[in-house]
Amino acid sequence: MMKWSTSLRMMLCTVLAASMIAVGFGSDRVDVAEAASDHYKFDFGAGAVANGYTGVSASTAYTAARGYGFNTPANMKNVSASGSGVASDAVQFLKFGTKSDNTFNVDLPNGLYEVKVTLGNTARASVAAEGVYQIMNMTGNGATDQFQIPVTDGQLNLLVTEGKAGTAFTLSALEIRKLSNQPVTNRTIYIGGDSTVCNYYPLGSSVQGGWGQLLPNYVNNTTFQVRNMATSGQIARGFRDDGQMEAILKYIKPGDYFILQLGINDTNAKNNTTEAQFKEIMRDMVRQAKNKGATVILSTPQGRATDFNSANVHQAENRWYNASTRALAQEEGVTLVDLNKLSSAYFTSIGPAATLALYMNGDSLHPNRQGASQLARIVAADLKRQGLNSF
Repeated sequence: MMKWSTSLRMMLCTVLAASMIAVGFGSDRVDVAEAASDHYKFDFGAGAVANGYTGVSASTAYTAARGYGFNTPANMKNVSASGSGVASDAVQFLKFGTKSDNTFNVDLPNGLYEVKVTLGNTARASVAAEGVYQIMNMTGNGATDQFQIPVTDGQLNLLVTEGKAGTAFTLSALEIRKLSNQPVTNRTIYIGGDSTVCNYYPLGSSVQGGWGQLLPNYVNNTTFQVRNMATSGQIARGFRDDGQMEAILKYIKPGDYFILQLGINDTNAKNNTTEAQFKEIMRDMVRQAKNKGATVILSTPQGRATDFNSANVHQAENRWYNASTRALAQEEGVTLVDLNKLSSAYFTSIGPAATLALYMNGDSLHPNRQGASQLARIVAADLKRQGLNSF
């Protein structure tokens, strides 16, 4: 049975009473949206509705009269969740995929919106909207994140989808807030990369970190938002062909930046990518982003914590197809952040023990939160040195 909060019932009654000449409930829905001050809050699942939220169960079908609901409720399921409040229950998406029609739909006036999602009990899941990825690989029960999205057709279509095969993809809560009547994203720094770059959850307190996750701390956030589309284990071919680059190309525009760092996993024999193939796939992505008018930045990955020689000098220059990334930046006339060399200089300055302390325990490749913050600082400082604005 569909859940209704007391606040929404009272608001609907007020609108209905004031609409004596309305031609039906559907026309009143517009007034409800206006009364909500462009802020919409949904609590998913079969349990109690949190104060100030509209309750939505798995069986709530979208209708134009209602203005929200699931496109195919038969493919939804009410489930419990281990959090509190809005995170105490959720809905599970039984059909998923970025192109799936099993979406939660909300009628919205055209404009720019900020969307905040709270997942239910989920090992790893991504969020898609308008047929492309929006957030990559959220992990842990009750994980939260947000993104900006332009609405141009009067409706937001959102679902939770694959992050890890065989796990449940669930949604506990959704908040939608209008930012502007203009359906254009703020200036954006898009980031592509792998596990040394990607987000870890909770975003504000994770032990492990990717430098893309910490980069917002070094960016002028009044000018730029950061959209980190990096994922663990990613290779150049996968980033280009499996949906992440598609999502960036849907929204990227003149004035935006695209930072791309790959190569670590491409060098693994199991991924069957030669250095020549890697370079041409990277070139294809560089050119696609340039054709959208964006500023493209290539970055080389940092080395391992243990890449010190007998003189305690850190050096990892020949790792991860770095030579091809450096050459490609020169050939395509794009900015290069040689994070590999820059981080090596920093690691040499602090020494082997302090460098090891910036990585996860027992792991010489993946930085912890402190290490990721230092890498993000180095990236931002080098971009500022090269004259890029807002760093």
